[in-house]
Amino acid sequence: MALASSLVQVIIDAVRKTARPMVRDFGEVSQLQVSRKGPSDFVTAADLKAEQTLFELLTKARPGYGFLGEERGLVEGTDKTHTWIVDPIDGTTNFMHAMPHFAITVGLERAAPDGSREIVAGVTYNPIQNELFWAEKGKGCYLNDTRIRVAARRDLGDALISTGLPFQGRSGHAQAIREIHAVGQRVAGIRRLGSAALDLAWVAAGRYDAFWERGLKPWDVAAGILMIREAGGVISAIDEGGDPHDGASICAGGEDIQSRLLDVLRGV
Repeated sequence: MALASSLVQVIIDAVRKTARPMVRDFGEVSQLQVSRKGPSDFVTAADLKAEQTLFELLTKARPGYGFLGEERGLVEGTDKTHTWIVDPIDGTTNFMHAMPHFAITVGLERAAPDGSREIVAGVTYNPIQNELFWAEKGKGCYLNDTRIRVAARRDLGDALISTGLPFQGRSGHAQAIREIHAVGQRVAGIRRLGSAALDLAWVAAGRYDAFWERGLKPWDVAAGILMIREAGGVISAIDEGGDPHDGASICAGGEDIQSRLLDVLRGV
């Protein structure tokens, strides 16, 4: 990982160490599918354990930085300008069902004196596939040791688009179906694999031409926001005036496809 700066290397080391017991846990989950108890409690424990490991490793490497995690919420640091934004298992339902499509994802947010904020480093790691996506502001986006870029397609009719769907207990089902209906008539295909962090990384790698979803959280999208931009893509909120950093509505892709997809979504 010679191209990675010391800052990015801190994140890479943390996610790789966190992944080791997670890979073992993943094997246990596949066995729990046949048990009467089921995997839910086991997965919750794995999630909490992973976030605790990331918290310890990242705060040791950069004392004073804040920490925003899916499980523990915000832990303010003495350094008010830097915050780790972490999802220990993005794609928990996949993990629970022994599907090898989930990721550890970490973004580092930096606040400017004017109150604006930006993601300056990000890592998304699928430990089962051993695919490490990483980016640093101004230095590009990479998959393992290879630089990646968004796809160059311009025609929406040729595009493969990824999205997410609200699950049980979440609102927005009707709107999601309307959007899929509108988009599906205009594209080559739509995929829903269940990890927004990996969806964004795959857009950065050119595997998908674009991605959209509503109802996400900052830890789902932090690393991916930087990856899209460093891979030459565009990311914005679907809703006009929205901020993609909060995850409430996201549309990302190469410039031409993203613009066309955004027009479709805003017309639904």
